[in-house]
Amino acid sequence: MNLFKNRSKNMNLINENLAREHTSSRLREAQQLRRGRELELSRRVGRKARQARLALARSL
Repeated sequence: MNLFKNRSKNMNLINENLAREHTSSRLREAQQLRRGRELELSRRVGRKARQARLALARSL
């Protein structure tokens, strides 16, 4: 019986570790995607600002 309890506890720990690693992996992936979107947005804003400066310079 004691051997069964140890195996059962070990299996639960393994499953918990797998679930924890899966969650961590998904979180890392979400953070990378978020950083990518933020970078794309900042480039777009920078491009629009640059276009506005050029338009202003042309109008003067």
